Amino acid sequence: MNDWKHRPGLEVLQASCDTCMPGHLGIRITEQGDDSLAGSMPVDQRTHQPMGILHGGASVVLAETLGSIAANLMVDTERFYCVGQEINANHLRPVMSGEVTGVARAVHVGRRSQVWEIRISDAAGKLVCISRLTMAVVEIPQANQ
Repeated sequence: MNDWKHRPGLEVLQASCDTCMPGHLGIRITEQGDDSLAGSMPVDQRTHQPMGILHGGASVVLAETLGSIAANLMVDTERFYCVGQEINANHLRPVMSGEVTGVARAVHVGRRSQVWEIRISDAAGKLVCISRLTMAVVEIPQANQ
């Protein structure tokens, strides 16, 4: 699938993250491929849970960040925007340090909804978390006039 409507460049995508939650967690957008969007996140004091391992919520933030950005790159942003409707995550193995990388790929891109699968792996390439994100495609009210 190569249905991107936008390829703004990694610098622009990163700038949209720097001043909100993804920026606070150190999330970096690393690649917009032909059919995927990838990003990384450090596993450190910002993303740990009290037991010293990667917090499942931090993994979900990475997953939703990648899926949300990707979804909005698939629509005409003068007429539509995409918002998260549902997300789930299966946490498969702990990570104590280093970095994790997430890759978002579309499962379904429709007129009113999109479904994205986000796979998060550790530095050795082992799957840490798999997430599915459903996005609502919402029409901008001014576009109706």
